[in-house]
Amino acid sequence: MAAGSIVSRATGFARAAVVAAALGIGMTADGYAVANAVPTIVYMLLIGGALNAVFVPELVRAAKEHADGGTAYTQRLLTVCAVALLVLTGTAVAAAPLLVEMYTGYTGAQAEMTVAFARYCLPQIFFLGLFTVLGQVLNARGRFGAMMWTPVLNNVVVIAVFGLYLAVGDGGTLSAADRALLGWGTTAGIAVQALALVPSLRRAGFGWRPRFDWRGHGLTRPLRAAGWLVLLVLSNQAAYWVVTRLATMAGREAAGQGIDGGAGFSAYSNAYTLWAVPHGIVTVSLMTALLPRMSRAATDDDPAAVRRDVSYALRTSASMIVPAACALLALAQPVTALVYGYGRTGPDDVALMAGILMAFAPGLVAFSGQYVLSRAFYALSDTRTPFLLNLVIVTVNAGLAVSAYVLLPVRWAVTGMAGAYSVALLVGWMVTAQVLRRRLSSSPGAEVPRQRARHSPRPRHSPRSRHPLRSRRVARRRPEPLWRSASAGTVARLLVAAVPAAGLGLLATRFTGEVAGPPAAGAAGAMVIGAVFVALARPLRLTELDAAVTGAVRRVRRRPERR
Repeated sequence: MAAGSIVSRATGFARAAVVAAALGIGMTADGYAVANAVPTIVYMLLIGGALNAVFVPELVRAAKEHADGGTAYTQRLLTVCAVALLVLTGTAVAAAPLLVEMYTGYTGAQAEMTVAFARYCLPQIFFLGLFTVLGQVLNARGRFGAMMWTPVLNNVVVIAVFGLYLAVGDGGTLSAADRALLGWGTTAGIAVQALALVPSLRRAGFGWRPRFDWRGHGLTRPLRAAGWLVLLVLSNQAAYWVVTRLATMAGREAAGQGIDGGAGFSAYSNAYTLWAVPHGIVTVSLMTALLPRMSRAATDDDPAAVRRDVSYALRTSASMIVPAACALLALAQPVTALVYGYGRTGPDDVALMAGILMAFAPGLVAFSGQYVLSRAFYALSDTRTPFLLNLVIVTVNAGLAVSAYVLLPVRWAVTGMAGAYSVALLVGWMVTAQVLRRRLSSSPGAEVPRQRARHSPRPRHSPRSRHPLRSRRVARRRPEPLWRSASAGTVARLLVAAVPAAGLGLLATRFTGEVAGPPAAGAAGAMVIGAVFVALARPLRLTELDAAVTGAVRRVRRRPERR
């Protein structure tokens, strides 16, 4: 999974570079970015949360309980989803002008161009859903690789399409044929990504035959179970709508004032793409591996084991995410130039995106930590609490984004919105950590000493408590203060090391960049940041980081001996 994620991210960088070279980050790029984002927004709002949240458990349960191994149930579920996706896609294409108006407020030629792009891109909804449900079938059957690798094909298709445009286009205003090429080409990438899963399904022994005998087979249960997650997605998209609307307005105002360097939504989106890479490779892969174990511990009423896994995940992810955040902060300029600095993207555009990336960088640590804690609630079979806690992030993010738009000059408004998201993530992370800590400390078995937790008899649940770790007859224990936990201590020491690492890395980047250009500047800054963390690993007792460095040194030393 990690290998597929890394290759997908790498080709995603190449895709982003080609798109930026073709469209820049001005008003044309904003129109394409919005049109390409709307299908994902609509999909996640109406059906994506349900598909991602509960299908694997439902399919696994059907495989165990049904005489045919769950084949008929899976075929019915896929048929229901396909019909719903077709209806949703057709409705969205017809409502393209309304969707564009809702997210942008564009008028005139800009609105016409964005609506045209949206009509070409909105069929992605069907293929996004198909990719998700087919991938969930594979995951339920223990086949994880294909779903991680097929996005590479999507990136390759889009790179080829935009490369063709760069080769044959004149670099001026997009014609109707240009819009069709780029819009349909982007949708073709999603279609290839989804259909490429079919061979893997056949190898897994599953063949899809549409079945319409839906009544009485429990098909409504997975959608009911995902209700709170759908509400969570809705709240996230409400904040995203605020940011999208404000960022497109800022871009329009910047263009009207003749400000060099697009200051709109595409710049925000490009910086976000870079910012999320370490999280996708490190934290998502780690929690994919740990979540089943945490779920088993919750089912066994072993909160001590859940706490240990949460602490381990926070410490391990932070040991890599904090240095990555330092790198994004210090290397923002050369990294942005290397990924996006081509074609119609000029130095002013690169400088703007680098500033946005630097504003995002501090929030990466909180983003990763929040992801770990929310998965802990899911392991406890609790989707309601993450939704309520997510409202904190949504409210703070939306409020600060509006403040940034109103108070900051238009050149810096989108940068302020990125900083607003970082602050919102930090606030949400702190609140979520406190709630989860209290939850685990007041659960059955929470008062059992660690060395006896796994061998103690399972506490009896009251009839009103059917979820793991929710017995109301167990006395509450006052939780230890959050700042005294092992994970909080590790993160604090990492942040202490991050201050000199980021500062020296920024100095090295600036000095080298003036002499040798972005590649050398990025390499120099990365080496300085790495050296500072390695040097401080033992003095600051950064156990996970020190263990990783020691293991790497041992492996390097063993290679000459084997030869």
